[in-house]
Amino acid sequence: MQSYEYDVKPKRSHGKRYAYFGGLLILLVIAALVVSIVALVRQENSENDNSSLRSPTPNPLPTTTINDHNSSPGSPTTTTTDNTVDSRSDSVVECAVNGAVRSPVTRNTCVNTDGCVWQSRSRNEKTPACIYKDRVGYVLDGDVTIGANTWTARLKKTGIDKVYGMDVYNNINVQVEMINENALRIYMYPDKLMNASEIPDEALTMDIPRKLSSDKLYNVSFTTEPVFGIVVERITNSTVKTKIIDTTVTGTIFSRQFMQLTTRLSSGHVYGFGEHNHRRFKHDMDWKTWPIFTRDVAPVDEWNLYGAHPVYLNLEEDGKANMVFLKNSHAMDVVLQPEPFPAISWKVIGGVLDFYVFLGPSPHEAVQQYISAIGKPLMPSYWSLGFHLCKWGYENLTVVQDVVERNKMAEIPQDVQWGDIDYMFNKFDFTVDKKTFKDLPEFVDELHQNGQRYVIIVDVGIGANETIIEQGRVNSPGYEMYKDGIDMDVFVKNHDGTVLKGEVWPGLTAFPDFSHTNATDYWIKYIKYFYDTERVKIDGLWIDMNEPASFVQGSITGCLNNTWNYPPYVPHILDGHTGSLYYKTICMDSKQKWGNHYETHSLYGHAESMVTYRAMTTLFNKTRPFIMTRSSFAGTGKYSFKWLGDNQSQWRQIPWSIIGILEFSMFGFPMIGADICGFWYAAQYEMCLRWSQLGAFYPFARNHNAKGWPHQDPAHWDEAFNSIARRALHIRYKILPYLYTLFHLAHTTSSMVARPLVFEFPEDKQTRDVDRQFLLGPAFLVTPVLEKGKSSVEGYFPKQRWFNYYDGTEFAVSGQRITVDAPLSIIPLHLRGGYILPTQKPANTTVYSRQRPMGLIVAFDKDTSARGELFWDDGESIDSVTRGEYLKVEMSATKGKYLEYKVIKSGYQAALSLVIDTIELYGLFGFPERVIVDSVQIPTSSVRSKDKIIELVDLNLNITESHSLSWEFF
Repeated sequence: MQSYEYDVKPKRSHGKRYAYFGGLLILLVIAALVVSIVALVRQENSENDNSSLRSPTPNPLPTTTINDHNSSPGSPTTTTTDNTVDSRSDSVVECAVNGAVRSPVTRNTCVNTDGCVWQSRSRNEKTPACIYKDRVGYVLDGDVTIGANTWTARLKKTGIDKVYGMDVYNNINVQVEMINENALRIYMYPDKLMNASEIPDEALTMDIPRKLSSDKLYNVSFTTEPVFGIVVERITNSTVKTKIIDTTVTGTIFSRQFMQLTTRLSSGHVYGFGEHNHRRFKHDMDWKTWPIFTRDVAPVDEWNLYGAHPVYLNLEEDGKANMVFLKNSHAMDVVLQPEPFPAISWKVIGGVLDFYVFLGPSPHEAVQQYISAIGKPLMPSYWSLGFHLCKWGYENLTVVQDVVERNKMAEIPQDVQWGDIDYMFNKFDFTVDKKTFKDLPEFVDELHQNGQRYVIIVDVGIGANETIIEQGRVNSPGYEMYKDGIDMDVFVKNHDGTVLKGEVWPGLTAFPDFSHTNATDYWIKYIKYFYDTERVKIDGLWIDMNEPASFVQGSITGCLNNTWNYPPYVPHILDGHTGSLYYKTICMDSKQKWGNHYETHSLYGHAESMVTYRAMTTLFNKTRPFIMTRSSFAGTGKYSFKWLGDNQSQWRQIPWSIIGILEFSMFGFPMIGADICGFWYAAQYEMCLRWSQLGAFYPFARNHNAKGWPHQDPAHWDEAFNSIARRALHIRYKILPYLYTLFHLAHTTSSMVARPLVFEFPEDKQTRDVDRQFLLGPAFLVTPVLEKGKSSVEGYFPKQRWFNYYDGTEFAVSGQRITVDAPLSIIPLHLRGGYILPTQKPANTTVYSRQRPMGLIVAFDKDTSARGELFWDDGESIDSVTRGEYLKVEMSATKGKYLEYKVIKSGYQAALSLVIDTIELYGLFGFPERVIVDSVQIPTSSVRSKDKIIELVDLNLNITESHSLSWEFF
């Protein structure tokens, strides 16, 4: 056995040990007292310097509640409460430091800027170090005036006099209007003599029913110390109230070209803002800054893109939601702040702060309230829900003809062929190049004979080079688009009243002022010229480059050095580091009817959409216009559809497209999609195939790519590719009646077509980060493969019954993430129990599919019930509903053995020839041995099993008549 030796030392007496530790304890106490005294002195000095981040008093703040929900809605009352309103004592608001916006902020520049204080960044390195002191903002200047469902207050500034070298307004006004039970307006504006610009009513009028009931979902209160603030709380049955808006934060600033306001949020679950290439649907709140200002740039990085949508949805912790819209078209930054006090700082360089708040209470209801207010979306024609093909780089008409023919031979469904700028003479709008596209009119006529359509691109730059214009007169006699624009006075002007010239595809260009009263007549004239004189019977217009885009900076002569072109504060827009706003667009001091371009830049594409809509509905007054825009603003969806711009043929772009589609569905664009297989660069086989599977279920499905890169239409690839793409498109065409019904509901009720899981299951916290799946309507779940080389994909399936679309297999479990098989030939699709989907046998165009037998898919929920509806008309009339020429059907299934098909309205006579031939039942707990249809038993041969799906076939039920079905199990 191994032995160990120990070092033995004399024992220390207990008395000496106690004395030793006692002395040490005394020293520690003394040290702690010294540290505490020093800390208190520093805190006192800090408070005396107004450099504390905390409220100067721990006492409850004075709080005024306006129109308590127990009061009569017509008799606002003012009550003082003892409730403490959270003063955001730990909030951080970045200070507006004088000097170059993009220059690093140093401690020295911070402390030498009025109202600013330097703080440690120990908590988060992204947290601004230079912040506002407590009492920077506005305080009450007099009494609050109470009106019928409104209150107004005049405020006076406190804390600072200058911001970025500009005078801070001495006074501003605040008006709160309680519009109805789920909507209110917070309107903050300077005195009228300051001439703050606002969005013209012609551009956007908020359409909100003004009827306040006693059932309103919110209370409004305000605080007076240390600065004025507004608090909007949701009324709930619990004692805890959820704060929707809380502006009791330091740092509110109003000046001519810079405004700032910070609002506290109910949670960090934020969705929306645009247009950007967001990496996730739910926002990263860790001090992310998102600039909003329309810009011509490919959606590659996180910069500002084509549209401007200053709106967000905040999902509250209990699953309720609110949506907030800032009605302001100026350039701005939105700064997101993280927990524990999630907040949004708005930094806007002009106008007023005009907020509209919608309280749902569900996410989908909040979205519906917002979209209804800005304008319900345009109803698409049925043909536009088919598959579209386009390419920039069709060298001549023969190439286009070959593309259409090869996809026809490959049996790829195609409803629409598009023409990019290749068809034009020298890229002049509304002309046909008589050398390369001479027979375009005859080709379009042939498309129409085959049940297909043709859409052309139109850019906003009107050719202004006199030499080329003269050549254009030879190519297209009677074409005087530039001269007519001068004569009709419709072009954007320089500051001195001369026509502003830039450069776009035709070379030297002028830009129409679409807010001008003559713009619609001007646009009508040349759409008609193209249709009648150039003889191309187009079916729609694609309005592009309408941010507006220019290939020179500002104009061919540059821009003046003034505060419109070089504002004191430049938001974090792409190329904003130059100090200007006019990079790749026109000068900000140029003139339009709605105001100077500084004020209306982000409304330019919106105005063009309005004019194009008026022109198309004037010329073709019986059919719905098809208009596709690149640039957009709030409410543009009332006039046009949208696509996501010039993306790239890269795997990473595929999941980003889902996020963009979900966001624009929130913004009021149900007809939304991305270029399938990508616009820029050469598409790779597997990537394009997976993207084609996904794109088959975009609300707007178009394959489009750029000049100089290989063709990527489905028939360009091999037969294996064709077969897989064809299968996905056939499923799309099969469910088009369901999709068309969803678009009708979007048009009439502002509901969403493409939906995130979180909006359907808001109380399920697992859905809040899901953005690689989406629903079409409430019932059809798409879980695409988004990565190279994968033969399976993981998805989240909330606690419902979910059925494999292909074979009817039900998941054994739900409410968790599940890995599903996804070989290259398959895109995983699932049906949600509880819904009935109308279907139709597919064909290669919708003209022919609409003549084929229809069907129903019935997916039962846990109670073996389901419901659904069908809207059907001629698919293109603009007034089918007002004339009553439509079919509306409600369907319900109960107890797992009854199905009711109830016709609510039968006004579309052509539907008399259509029948329901097949009904597919998902989720039955047995095989029905006896099926009764309208009191008659059908043959047993009409009841069959396909995998886990029960099929009732050869039914021959007229879709314009009501029907009842039942079945029995033995």
